[in-house]
Amino acid sequence: MGIQRMDNVAIVVKDLDGAVDFFTELGMELEGRTPIEGTFADQTVGIDGIRSEIAVMRTPEGHGRVELTTYHSPDLITPDPLAPAPNTVGLHRIMFAVDDIDDTIARLRTQGAELLGEVANYENVYRLCYLRGPEGVIVALAEQIG
Repeated sequence: MGIQRMDNVAIVVKDLDGAVDFFTELGMELEGRTPIEGTFADQTVGIDGIRSEIAVMRTPEGHGRVELTTYHSPDLITPDPLAPAPNTVGLHRIMFAVDDIDDTIARLRTQGAELLGEVANYENVYRLCYLRGPEGVIVALAEQIG
């Protein structure tokens, strides 16, 4: 028996509203938002006394999801450095295909996103870039041009 699908990628954030705004500006839709706490949460995550809130963001076609989570209890742990370099071991980035990379960058900059390098042309097939979004998360964008 194999997996059925990849359900979502979870990102822990301090500012849930700000992260929802960022991913909404990217073009995702808020699927739902709810508090999470109780025995099932403690058992699943392996931490006692969880009180958190999640917001599930869905891609326009409905297949991809990002689960944004903030913890009210226990306290959030902030990594050092908060915004690790792209070659740091661990979750690297989330990539999204976009229609217009320049417009997407401009809109995400209004949400505090910063371009890590520049928009690059890959063999006249894709324009690609990395942006640092909420809580230091790296978001990659790809626009097919050829």
